[in-house]
Amino acid sequence: MPVRNYLSQMQQANLQKAVRESEDRHTRQRALILLLRNDGKTYEEISAFLNCSYRSVAHWCVEGNPDDLESLRDGRSEGNYRKATPAYIEQLMRVVEQSPSELGYELGRWTAERLAVYLAENTGIALSGMQVRRILKQKKYVYLWAKYSLEDKQNPQHRQAFRAELRQKLAVSVQEPAKL
Repeated sequence: MPVRNYLSQMQQANLQKAVRESEDRHTRQRALILLLRNDGKTYEEISAFLNCSYRSVAHWCVEGNPDDLESLRDGRSEGNYRKATPAYIEQLMRVVEQSPSELGYELGRWTAERLAVYLAENTGIALSGMQVRRILKQKKYVYLWAKYSLEDKQNPQHRQAFRAELRQKLAVSVQEPAKL
């Protein structure tokens, strides 16, 4: 029979906070495994409840340290992101705010792929466009594309004539919809 209430109040509070606030679903699940184990659930009951493998439950009950929430993170999930140094990220955030033409490119705007190539040339750290996108998303950067207008390229007299004709047709369609 599993031991109940082996976690201190502080450990339980930290694990509950991790379940509520962690962005990583795996970390939430692992914290929940420890909390369910604290409630006296068996490995079988926890694996059935969370729909995960018995081995995962057993592993995280043994390896998960309730005092150190970092122990619940899987180091393999870091992937190539660790290649991006703080200096790389800082330069990325500076470059993305500049126009490509300011840096000698004949481009209208940056894409993640173009940023990755530019930064690879300057820093020597080669990341994919997807990795650059993830870094920008993590930094809560949103790139809005400008919407260009062609009004200044159009003839003002033709535009006024078109608007007058449009107003007239709209008025007719409201009064006599059958004429459409």
